[in-house]
Amino acid sequence: MRVLMVGAGGVGDAAARIAAERDFYEAWVVADYDLARAEATVASVRERAGERADRFVAARVDASDEAAVTALAREHGATHVLNAVDPRFVMPIFRGALAAGADYLDMAMSLSTPHPDEPYAKVGRKLGDEQLAAAGEWEAAGRLALLGIGVEPGLSDVFARYAADHLFSSIDELGTRDGANLVVRDEDGNEVFAPGFSMWTIIEECLNPPVVWERARAEADGAYDVEKGFFTLPPFSEPEVFDFPEGIGPVECVQVEHEEVLLMPRWVDAQRVTFKYGLGEQMISMLKTLHELGLDSTEKVSVKGVEVSPRDVVAACLPDPATIGPRMEGKTCAGLFVTGTGKDGAPRATYLYHVVDNADSMRDYDSQCVVWQTALNPVVALELLANGTWSGAGVLGPEAFDAKPFLDLLAAPKPEGYGAPWGMEDR
Repeated sequence: MRVLMVGAGGVGDAAARIAAERDFYEAWVVADYDLARAEATVASVRERAGERADRFVAARVDASDEAAVTALAREHGATHVLNAVDPRFVMPIFRGALAAGADYLDMAMSLSTPHPDEPYAKVGRKLGDEQLAAAGEWEAAGRLALLGIGVEPGLSDVFARYAADHLFSSIDELGTRDGANLVVRDEDGNEVFAPGFSMWTIIEECLNPPVVWERARAEADGAYDVEKGFFTLPPFSEPEVFDFPEGIGPVECVQVEHEEVLLMPRWVDAQRVTFKYGLGEQMISMLKTLHELGLDSTEKVSVKGVEVSPRDVVAACLPDPATIGPRMEGKTCAGLFVTGTGKDGAPRATYLYHVVDNADSMRDYDSQCVVWQTALNPVVALELLANGTWSGAGVLGPEAFDAKPFLDLLAAPKPEGYGAPWGMEDR
């Protein structure tokens, strides 16, 4: 396996650090628009990789240029392209990988377009629609595009497959629930606002109408059609207080537009699929203000003769998520709350989850916990693809694959596995 990773930001840097400990590939190309950033990642990873350091090389690429992605993949003989940049660049990388004859993995899907609240399935373009529409091309080429294999989406989707296969005979709701008790402090110890991942992406997914899927809607006309089951709600709808494990505690979560809801119903049988995230009162208030001021817009405006996107300016004014780890404390939790009927025929409610303490990820990888947790899962998936445990062609989500090998490899102690155990609570 020869991997071309596009993006050397926080997630890309963490993925390279994780991959440095594994033996399943022969080359790992770290590519970024900023060559210096790619070179910095490679330099730090080579120190960790020891005798295997020469597997890592740096390159420059414009992620918005499909032809450039194709050319770079061909130059390095890439068998797999890992997309580690924000979702604005999904489609050029996705198409570039196919043109190069490589398989593809990402951690976020192609963006939705503005749409009214309903019906989501018929108006506008849903998350992932552009990619899923190309499934026939990928199948015909014998190539695999594995969508949404970060942590969210990604690990929760793996949990959905595991719950359906091993824990439940029927599922009422697959509810992704994410929360944290993370705090970032300044040099004087005061708490400051610094999101754990891309502010551009936070604005995108939190201010778009959140998506819900329900089987009743998919069967409304007497014939099951997964697309008809999608609908939207107003942003920040249906707040609930969810009790997160391992000391995080109760966090208020709200509905957010997210890929899990678009992926899970296609491969896992459930009555309802939702995604809720613990944004916190400060973040919600800030997002509402940005929207009221028009600062969430991606349309460029002229400022003293310079064309700039307001959202890009907001994101640029905040700390780079890759740099805040030393000032961050606390834990982050990603998980899936599943309700329904257990294999024994009794009602069951189970939370499957993965918690990362920032102190641990900083100590072991010099990566803050949010980006490290995201970066971990595509590396695990690549290893399963490399050894043939997972295989396929077309455009697929994590739910299309056997979950147990993934979860076993994730949790197994090093060096056999990744030493990142997951948990399960019946409630």
